[in-house]
Amino acid sequence: MVRLAQIERSAVVRRAAPVVAGTLLTHSNVRVRNVATVGGNLAHGDPHMDLPPVLIALGALLIAQCADAADIAACVHFARDHALPLAARGSGHACAGTALCDDGLVVDLSRMKEIRVVPDQGVARAQPGVTWGDMDHATQAFGFAVPGGTDSEVGIAGLSLGGGNGWLMGAFGATCDNILSIDVITADGKLVTANASEHEDVFWALRGGGGNFGIATPLEYRMHPIGPSVVAGTVFYPLEQPRGVLARFGDFAATAPEPLTIYPCLIRMNDGTPVPCMAACYAGPVADGERAVAPLRRMGTPPSDELKPMPFVDWQRSMDAARPAGRRCAMRSHFLAELDEGFVGALIEHFANCPSPHSVAIVEHCHGAIARVAPTETAFALRTNPYHFEIIAFWDDLAETAANLAWCDFFLGATVPFSSGEVYVNSLDESEGHRVREAYGPNWERLRQIKRRWDPTNFFRCNQNIPPAEQDPLHTMGPKP
Repeated sequence: MVRLAQIERSAVVRRAAPVVAGTLLTHSNVRVRNVATVGGNLAHGDPHMDLPPVLIALGALLIAQCADAADIAACVHFARDHALPLAARGSGHACAGTALCDDGLVVDLSRMKEIRVVPDQGVARAQPGVTWGDMDHATQAFGFAVPGGTDSEVGIAGLSLGGGNGWLMGAFGATCDNILSIDVITADGKLVTANASEHEDVFWALRGGGGNFGIATPLEYRMHPIGPSVVAGTVFYPLEQPRGVLARFGDFAATAPEPLTIYPCLIRMNDGTPVPCMAACYAGPVADGERAVAPLRRMGTPPSDELKPMPFVDWQRSMDAARPAGRRCAMRSHFLAELDEGFVGALIEHFANCPSPHSVAIVEHCHGAIARVAPTETAFALRTNPYHFEIIAFWDDLAETAANLAWCDFFLGATVPFSSGEVYVNSLDESEGHRVREAYGPNWERLRQIKRRWDPTNFFRCNQNIPPAEQDPLHTMGPKP
């Protein structure tokens, strides 16, 4: 039985009524209590609902805030029974908007935040609503960390399923390389455990294949000893030195210590001046870290040097200020085999034309443990080209949207001649579904075959979509098959 607004197929066309307090979504006697139906304006009538502004504004028909795997399974069955698109939302960090869908059911996992840390086994088990800030808080209490991203508000599920670049990747690999097991709700509403000995095919696919194969709940990770303090921070260089700094970094990168992860960046200072800088983190003892970062200070004549020992959790939160709630964002990216002089010239020229003082250009150095894994060992295939280049536009005024999007696209076009032809799926933006195949290289056809076995109707399609083998391989993301 379903008690919502008695949703029927015709209601999908005419859209739903405003929020009905205390609505229920029921399947096989499982009641998902925190469900809202959404109209043109969402009223806060249900005291149990705590919806973020982004969910209030979206065009979803229904929003379900799930408490456990049974709730998620009930949502999957309900969406299938009523031919509704379904999107899964963890933290909602990704700028592509794939956590939301129009005229469908958003499965909001943000309340599922249980974390279990087992120090004696070096294992952490966490639900999909957990953020990396939550995870770091839980694991650092015992002197451990799970390799995650670079922002504390990023959700663990989305980052993990897409691969997982971050500050610990040189020492311990991508996030997906540290997944031991995943409980997943499949397209037919079943709960299965996928690991190295059970359902090995989908376990391989989930480690990099995104949300194409089910809804993860929870995930089990291998932890690594680290901290509580690490050497981390940023070195800033004069405006006139980016070419020399990047040339010297390219020479250093080939022999950089594996625990040292460095992101060369172009940013703007508070007065709007564009400057080159190096953000870095050494995932090891502080004394070793001090020696490892010393060459960064010699790559130019830095007027500001903020590299120092600090709590690992503080470094993990240090980038959060760039993304305050409500700030608009767009992203373009690709991988590079080398820092070609032509690329560096394009980088400097086009960043200087940035219309927003908040935007950044980043080159993530991906080396060490993340690069030692064979491209076909997991679905995450991006192992051989060491530089991940990202253009990230941030702006606050809606009227500036067109200018910032145009800047992103023009900047990307200028750097494409130097691209390796690969893209990180977690960095794909809203309009880039046509690039999904670039994220998977030699793994594309295998992923499509696994998709056909586990989701032959492409039910999980509100994502950067991998279509089943019998479907059009150029199918792009979105709610319609």
